[in-house]
Amino acid sequence: MTREEIIKQINATMAEEFEVDESAITPEASIKDTLQLDSLNLVDLVAMVQQTYKVTIPLSDLPKIQTFSNLYDYIEQHQKA
Repeated sequence: MTREEIIKQINATMAEEFEVDESAITPEASIKDTLQLDSLNLVDLVAMVQQTYKVTIPLSDLPKIQTFSNLYDYIEQHQKA
């Protein structure tokens, strides 16, 4: 999956799942603020990403994923070839 495909799919999925306008999802935007996530929603988001992209996100890596760009990078770097 290319980075462009990841971005398009993540943005569409997050907009639908968390009921936000897709235009609010920009690479520099804070995931937590944009999607108005509490800790339970964050667990849901991680589970969805792991299931959709077959990427495991250990708790120790969560602090590194603050923006949508961080999330795109993480998925791109960790997806199975």
